[in-house]
Amino acid sequence: MQVSAYLKLSIAVAIATIALKTGAWWLTGSVGLLSDALESLVNLAGAMFALVMVTLAAQPPDKEHPYGHFKAEYFSSGFEGVLILVASLGIIWAAIERLINPQPMEAIGWGMALSAISTALNGGLAWAMLRKAKEHRSMALEADARHLMTDVWTSVGVVGGLFAVQLSGWWWLDPLIAIGVALNILREGTSLIARS
Repeated sequence: MQVSAYLKLSIAVAIATIALKTGAWWLTGSVGLLSDALESLVNLAGAMFALVMVTLAAQPPDKEHPYGHFKAEYFSSGFEGVLILVASLGIIWAAIERLINPQPMEAIGWGMALSAISTALNGGLAWAMLRKAKEHRSMALEADARHLMTDVWTSVGVVGGLFAVQLSGWWWLDPLIAIGVALNILREGTSLIARS
């Protein structure tokens, strides 16, 4: 499978995870699950931009670019890093509002199940993409894969937090976990920008 095919698959998986995570948020009202769904929107935008940059990078050298267009992939990595930073700030904003005004959640089990399915999709794809990125030395594919892995760990944290909320009844724990997730996302975005 070619790099562009993996990025197209990443777009399809992002759309599926957005649907699953939005459904999980809608069922539960969890700001942690909302933050996870917002992160998936960033995954979608990042994968689409990466696909454009990989397509551009594959073009042969021309009069204006005698050494080719391969550096276009670095723009993709930097763009994805910026998207991650913006998503993390949005998550923190939503979580602080919910921390100030905690609210009970409903259907937590269904929310956790939908999130777990989307996590499995993202994890499998990220693993395959990382292998392909090393094989093809594709910065854009690696950036997208690392972003997906960040999403996997984000989802694991959110589900763990929901489980803790369900056991304890501490509704304030949900936004606190969302803030922790946002800080992890912020770290990954900064790393991507620095490397690009």
